[in-house]
Amino acid sequence: MKRVVLVGGGYGGIKTLLGLLSQTLADDIHITVIDRNPFRSLKTEFYAIAAGTSADHDVRVDFPADSRVNYIFREIIKIDTENKQIIIQDEDSIVPYDYLIIGLGCEDNYHGIPGAAEFTESVQTFAKARKAGVAIGNLKAYGKVSVIGAGLSGIEVASEIRESRPDLNIRLLDRGNTVLKPLDSKIQSYVQKWLTENNIDVIHNSTVEYVEQDGVCNNGVCYLNDVTIWTAGVQPNWLVRELPYSKDNHGKVVVNDFYQVPEDPSVYVLGDCASSEHSPSAQLAGLQGEQIAEILLAVLNEKQPKKPKPIKLKGTLGSLGKSDGFGNMAKKPMTGLLPRLAKSGVLWLSKRH
Repeated sequence: MKRVVLVGGGYGGIKTLLGLLSQTLADDIHITVIDRNPFRSLKTEFYAIAAGTSADHDVRVDFPADSRVNYIFREIIKIDTENKQIIIQDEDSIVPYDYLIIGLGCEDNYHGIPGAAEFTESVQTFAKARKAGVAIGNLKAYGKVSVIGAGLSGIEVASEIRESRPDLNIRLLDRGNTVLKPLDSKIQSYVQKWLTENNIDVIHNSTVEYVEQDGVCNNGVCYLNDVTIWTAGVQPNWLVRELPYSKDNHGKVVVNDFYQVPEDPSVYVLGDCASSEHSPSAQLAGLQGEQIAEILLAVLNEKQPKKPKPIKLKGTLGSLGKSDGFGNMAKKPMTGLLPRLAKSGVLWLSKRH
């Protein structure tokens, strides 16, 4: 028996699974998928759940029904690499593996800032995004919201909340001197102008010192607010950070050209958990998942896998509400309705594939 266990059913995990299922598999190959939720959740849309502009079911997709796959919907409490098994919460059971694919994604990195973990909302998991949505939805008129972090997630959260709740006072705390620092200056200027026109107060060169239940202190100034949302950094899932493998400066597992852990080639790592020259994204994880499926199919058939080609990303897309957006498309900066439509198209495809 060849036991293939996939932990995490996100963008990378599902592409790996679909790649495996697209081929005829030998009867001795058994696939198990372990995820905390009984559905796929489209993480790139969690900002809309937090803002209240999308319902839960809009970002849920069923896992593929296939007799060749066994699903376990539980929390994982340990990846025991020494004994090649996954320990599951609640049932006190173990799932042994011969081949393991790790796609557990990321979680917030609070950088040791006091109060950040206790007093901020998050959009890093389905449950946390729902909790943030309840907090935003329950605010009274003219409530105050601070979003810490002005990267892609922070911009999308702040702009979507503005569309959902025009009455709220929204503040965006940006560590740099411009929003969306990695993107083209044309995009930065466009987004900054949009934020200004839509009465979102952007505070640049921010250094958050601590967070309290009803406020956030930045550069010696404390701002009172009702809800604080954290989008100022991520790190690999804690289960991955505990693994006894070599990691880069960001805590991501170092892998070889085949996404295998050099210390144990039976373990594959992708997405936010794997060290890469590319910035983490759903697109990157999905492409890595497709390549891992091809590699693993060769290994399972006792063939030498081909070295995967270098990944070429298609660009970045972001939204400013439901009818405006930005992004790099075909290596060109784009703003306005077109990139927003493209983002909606990507979501449509994610739901149906």
